[in-house]
Amino acid sequence: MTFADEPAPMVELTLAIAALQRADPLFALWRRRTLSTLPRSAGPLLELVPATAKGPLFLDPLSLGFDDGLDQVLSSPIPFVRTELRRVHAAGRRPVPWTRLLADRDREAWQILEHAVRAAQACVLAPAWDRIRAGFDAERAWRVQLLAAQGIRTTLAGLVPGARWHGTTLEFDSTDEVEFTLNGHGITLLPSVFWTGRPLVGRHAQGVFLVYPAVTPLPLLDDPTANALATLLGRTRATILERLTRPRTTTDLARDLGVAKSSVSEHTKALRDAHLITAQRDGKTVWHSCTPLGLGLLTGTPDTTRR
Repeated sequence: MTFADEPAPMVELTLAIAALQRADPLFALWRRRTLSTLPRSAGPLLELVPATAKGPLFLDPLSLGFDDGLDQVLSSPIPFVRTELRRVHAAGRRPVPWTRLLADRDREAWQILEHAVRAAQACVLAPAWDRIRAGFDAERAWRVQLLAAQGIRTTLAGLVPGARWHGTTLEFDSTDEVEFTLNGHGITLLPSVFWTGRPLVGRHAQGVFLVYPAVTPLPLLDDPTANALATLLGRTRATILERLTRPRTTTDLARDLGVAKSSVSEHTKALRDAHLITAQRDGKTVWHSCTPLGLGLLTGTPDTTRR
């Protein structure tokens, strides 16, 4: 089992498109705001991706960057495209003429798809990417701490309510009867700030992946009351704490914040004294990272590693 290093832009984009069609009260305000600014050219994605997020898998490769992900989408093998479109249409997603043409590698149809993806990314993902990344980093760091403290079985069973182990099989409540056998291969965990439903499991060229809801969804990351952390710690220290969901050096922090290393050292000392971060020396370099207490403060979750 591994955690993805970064959010996958194409996966987050398809989950965001699904969220725009889902009657989730938590996303109601975000949905109204986003739909009011969504360009018409992005509309075709709403015809491909349903509210369940179970759209064609060629739309959401596990890429580390948007451009790379879009290239993978546009170069999808036609047999894979046809198989996925048949699956989506068989599940009740009514095909429209341009989606039928995707299976024939029709140039105009693929241009429609490319323009739709680019327009949706610019409207939905790009303005929120810093918050998406912050939520992903905090979630990943907290789960890694939990994994180290309580082990893989507890960590996986705690991803969503109702998850449970039956022998060596991890079970989730679902409306689908689907079983994945790893056969010695690993699984990649991919938290999403857009998804609030049951885990989604899929198989890509990179292997099996599992999408699950991050502890803090996007609307809460976007909440103006999130500035309470800056009120409590001070803006600079709050920013440092947010950056330390991944280990960073004093030099990294000074460069990111545009302040002197001596100033960073003062702030990190205060955060260490409050048991919110730790420091480890590697030669002449000092690496700083969040403690479980610091992560709990960022995510609003209890420190489950403390006894």
